Amino acid sequence: MRDPYLYPDSEVLRNLADIHDVDMLRNMEADYCSFRLSEIVVDDIEMAYDFGTLCNMHHHIFQDIYEWAGKPRVINIEKAETVLGEISIEYSDCFDIAKDAKYVLSEMNAFDWQTASFENVVRTFSDYTAKLWKVHPYREGNTRTIVTFCCMFIEAQGIYIESDLFKDNASYMRSALVVANAIFHDLGDLRKPDYLYRIVQDALEQGKEMSGRVENYIQKAELPVTRENIRKVIFWNRREHKEHSFEEIRNYLKK
Repeated sequence: MRDPYLYPDSEVLRNLADIHDVDMLRNMEADYCSFRLSEIVVDDIEMAYDFGTLCNMHHHIFQDIYEWAGKPRVINIEKAETVLGEISIEYSDCFDIAKDAKYVLSEMNAFDWQTASFENVVRTFSDYTAKLWKVHPYREGNTRTIVTFCCMFIEAQGIYIESDLFKDNASYMRSALVVANAIFHDLGDLRKPDYLYRIVQDALEQGKEMSGRVENYIQKAELPVTRENIRKVIFWNRREHKEHSFEEIRNYLKK
């Protein structure tokens, strides 16, 4: 089947700027996505973490680039992975995307994150992120969308994560997701999830340290150390790209 997402006789994805050069498209995508992602990660808003929200997030990130942003792919795809010797992960069939994604998301939402040990959170969060990534709902932009979505999900549970670690190590993160999903009908189970566990553990440890510093500052400001106040300060710090002093926090929370 001809790939309807590509220009005829080309490996370039059809795009709103009508760019036919792979490198130019990649550069444009990087610029626009960086801006749209910055809008998302500083928004302290309540949301339902379901398939509709995932699609809306993909649309927000890629709305400037692709007409089909936010829409599940209509074809099956594969991608040769260097880390697997040019073998492709077996992504969800296009007809099963919604079903497979909703199943993973229902398990994520049902898990008792509040009572789980730190070690259990690391592994469970990693496993669900990998499972959702394996669905690969969209023709392009799955890793950026799903990692952002999952980081926002875990923070909605009151568990903070340093998501910049994933952005700064994007190539490692994608390879870790690939090898965490390496199951094949003819080759068997080749999964190596430890690479993903390692970077997720580092990101969660940094998030824990960050929330601890914020908690100390709120205490020093002689204000209630509540989950809501911690969340407000963390998102304020992110919006301003700095960690505020306890005096600044006191004035901010008393508004």
